[in-house]
Amino acid sequence: MRIFAGIDDLAAAIGETVGPGPWYPVDQRRVDLFADATDDHQWIHVDPARAAAGPYGGTIAHGYLTLSLLPALVGRLYRVDGVRMGVNYGLNRVRFPAPVRVGSAVRAVATIGEVSRIESGAQVVTTVTVDSDAGGKPVCVAETVSRLHSGPPR
Repeated sequence: MRIFAGIDDLAAAIGETVGPGPWYPVDQRRVDLFADATDDHQWIHVDPARAAAGPYGGTIAHGYLTLSLLPALVGRLYRVDGVRMGVNYGLNRVRFPAPVRVGSAVRAVATIGEVSRIESGAQVVTTVTVDSDAGGKPVCVAETVSRLHSGPPR
């Protein structure tokens, strides 16, 4: 876990890569709960018997499930002290080069791309690459935009 002393310390780290973080398991229960939450019950995600004969040899996580794990994965990589709260502001680009096989584990590395001052703190652009313990291509590469608020609550 990298701890930045504040926004200025984070800004001084532009271009640095933090991680990799610890492995995070992706099991069928998590995939099924995500399917229920999103009404995406495609068989490649929720039917292990059918998926075993499919193109991936078993069930795979939804790409958006992988994306939704970024806060947990990045939260294990670094934190910025002196920040009241952080919010997801958006994504500039997301790709899913390889599937996440259910039963595997994923972990992330993050490269600090930009830190721009805003009225209440900073806007941070980070490239997050998620790998699987199965090896091969990354399972997700996302350029995230976050806002770190350091001022008093409104």
